[in-house]
Amino acid sequence: MFEGIYVASITPFTSEGKIDYEIYREHLEFLMDHEVHGIVVCGTTGEGAVLSIDEHRRMIEKSVEVSGELGFKIVAGTGTNDTARTIELTKQAKEAGADGALIVTPYYNKPTQEGLYQHYKAIANAVDIKIILYNVPSRTSVNLNSHTVKRLAEIENIVAIKEASGNLDQVTEIARSTNLEILSGDDALSLSMYALGGVGVVSVVGNIVPGDILEIYNAWNAGEFQKALKISNKLYPLSKAMFVETNPVPVKTMLMLLGRYNGSVRLPLVPIKPENKEILNQILISFGMAGDSEI
Repeated sequence: MFEGIYVASITPFTSEGKIDYEIYREHLEFLMDHEVHGIVVCGTTGEGAVLSIDEHRRMIEKSVEVSGELGFKIVAGTGTNDTARTIELTKQAKEAGADGALIVTPYYNKPTQEGLYQHYKAIANAVDIKIILYNVPSRTSVNLNSHTVKRLAEIENIVAIKEASGNLDQVTEIARSTNLEILSGDDALSLSMYALGGVGVVSVVGNIVPGDILEIYNAWNAGEFQKALKISNKLYPLSKAMFVETNPVPVKTMLMLLGRYNGSVRLPLVPIKPENKEILNQILISFGMAGDSEI
């Protein structure tokens, strides 16, 4: 269903703070030129938490429109810390034509494991769409543990999990006890996740070098393990650089340095610090990409 390379796409803004749909289309065309399997829209990297309901809908509609022309899957980030609002956004995503919904664990509320189970169960019962669980404790303060994932895997339309806990023991437990598709939520760990049974990655670095992310995946699946490891090790500095500040500030800054986007983010995120911008610039130069020589 969701095997492969999914790029967690940015949401580009104009200098006035409006969504720039022209730049977004150009970005999707760039990604599809590199034959990625799908896009995650309105997720963490897409600053979904600061989009209005109408903007959320329009971003999904635009993504579906482009995907219909170019042929890739659309997964919509619909998770919030409010079950009722999450259901509303997930229904909207289905109506807009998304292939699936990526639903993060509720943040701030700090629900128990039973609360997490009931949250996802309520959404799955309310909306007939394929659901990808999203576990990223570093951003939400709660961990969706393997026992709860096992319970949720029994619900028919919960079909996958994006695992970004960094806990490979937990990933192993999920792989051995469920039939869920496991997607890496961390570029630096994607190769390790493949070895444990992962079938793809939701990639931030893919906004910059989608071809390399796809090459790792293809090499692994072809049994060319040393080739996959070599590319993964090469990309490691780039993967780690995505978090010199809060995602998506670094990836948007890199796109700006490459001349593909103005770099704008929405409050409460702010532009990158000059010293971190220089770190990103030097990494781009080291990868043979056009950094800004005037920084």
